[in-house]
Amino acid sequence: MRKVAFYGKGGIGKSTTQQNTAAAMAHFYDQKVFIHGCDPKADSTRLILGGKPQETLMDVLREEGAEKVTKDKVIKRGFHNIQCVESGGPEPGVGCAGRGVITAIDLMETNGAYTDDLDFVFFDVLGDVVCGGFAMPIRDGKAQEVYIVASGEMMAIYAANNICRGLLKYAKQSGVRLGGIICNSRKVDKEKEFLEEFTASIGTQMIHFVPRDNIVQRAEFNKKTVVEYDVEENQAKEYGELARKIIENKNFIIPKPLTMDQLEKMVVKYGIED
Repeated sequence: MRKVAFYGKGGIGKSTTQQNTAAAMAHFYDQKVFIHGCDPKADSTRLILGGKPQETLMDVLREEGAEKVTKDKVIKRGFHNIQCVESGGPEPGVGCAGRGVITAIDLMETNGAYTDDLDFVFFDVLGDVVCGGFAMPIRDGKAQEVYIVASGEMMAIYAANNICRGLLKYAKQSGVRLGGIICNSRKVDKEKEFLEEFTASIGTQMIHFVPRDNIVQRAEFNKKTVVEYDVEENQAKEYGELARKIIENKNFIIPKPLTMDQLEKMVVKYGIED
C-alpha cells in the first residue's frame, strides 16, 4: 500500500486532478484506491461518488461520539469501488480545521480503514502548508510520498515552493519524499518551460503535464470524473498517463526549495503574472 498526499494552491484543481487520477488508476490499471479528503469543504470525493453528499467524519464525531465513527458509517464506495471518506471540519468560526485532519486520520487508523489489500491511499489536503494540522500527513509519516499540483501562474509556483519548504522540514523525521510536480495547465505563456525549469531547480520532475480541456468542466457538471463521463476522450487518456507515471514512479527526493530571490528571478525571466 502506498500512501500519497496531494498538495497545491487553493483553486489550482488539486481535488479534480486527484479524483481523475484515482478514477484512471482504478479503471485502466485495476488499482484499489482509498481517498481520504482532508479539506473542510469536504469536496475531495464528490466526483467519485456522483455528487452525493457524504456525511463527514467530524460531523459524526460531534453528533454521535467517537464510538459511532465506524468504517460502515463514514466510508462510501463510488466509481470502480473506490473508497471515500471526508474529514470535514469544525463549525464556521469555531475550532481549528487542521486539528480535524489529525483526529480524522487517527480515527481511520484506529478503525483499520487503510487495509492491506489497498494499492493506494490518497490524502487530499487543503491548499498550502499553513499550519501543523494540514502538515500532519507529511509531518507524522502518514503519507510516504507527495505530489504537488501547480501551474505556470506565479502564486501556484510560490505555493509549490512553500510546500517544498514544509517537506524539507519534515522529511528526515517522517521519511516523506516528493514524487514530483503535476502541471494542471492554465494555458499561460511558456508554462511547460517554466515548470520544467522550476522542477529541475528544486531537484524533482514534472511528472505529467495535464493539458487544459473543457471536457473536465463538462464532466464535473455531470458530477463525474472524465474517465467515467467519456473514457474515449483524450483527457481521460491524459489522466491515464498520469496514473501510470505515479504507479511506476521511482524518483522520490527531498526537495531543495528556492530562495525568494531565486524564485523572483525565475518569475521575471518568464514574465509570469498571476
